[in-house]
Amino acid sequence: MLKLKKTGLNWLLAVAAAVMLTACSDEPKKEINTDPVAFHSGDECHVCGMLITEWPGSKGQSINTQNGETHKFCSTVDMFSWLLQPENKTLQAKIYVHDMAKTHWDQPEDEHLMDAREAWYVVGSGLMGAMGPSIASYSDRAAADKLAEETGGRVLAYGEIGLEVLQEIARAGHEHAAEMGEMLQHQMHGGDDHAEPEHGSHGEADHEDEHDDHSAGEHAEH
Repeated sequence: MLKLKKTGLNWLLAVAAAVMLTACSDEPKKEINTDPVAFHSGDECHVCGMLITEWPGSKGQSINTQNGETHKFCSTVDMFSWLLQPENKTLQAKIYVHDMAKTHWDQPEDEHLMDAREAWYVVGSGLMGAMGPSIASYSDRAAADKLAEETGGRVLAYGEIGLEVLQEIARAGHEHAAEMGEMLQHQMHGGDDHAEPEHGSHGEADHEDEHDDHSAGEHAEH
């Protein structure tokens, strides 16, 4: 008799547990919003910590589809350097970049963020972002091809950007920094050799203006 009672109790406990599990499974799951979000003035790059909106060029963001965790990046270069880390290769996330076919390089507008996996990327264009030479992202293949033809760059799909591409960009960044250093040193020596003030700091400002015009001019706005 005791054995029967114990068996009946176990059965009731099992039924109760099943009911509770069913009730829990019927609870609505919290919906994760994976739409692109705006970049704000105080946002820092998840990789380098730089203030994102203070720099030109296409930026990126990752939104985890499991928990909504959002990471923002000051450049497409930093975005890819983070995505290509071994622990992030299987990340379930929505990835977004600015569509430079629809917005300006100097101040890309967040209404033109697009799916990074569907974008075309121009490597070697000479356009500068937060960390030096950057990768320009486009929704339109023809616009990407045009920039590549005009600047000597090349067009790659999302899946074609690997560590070797980032290493290439890093080398270009070092070369650019070295050239800028030599130019500034030359300008400083020129200022010592000539009494005219315009060959000093004013010349440096002129060079920076020319660089900005080249980076954000006809190649960036379509």
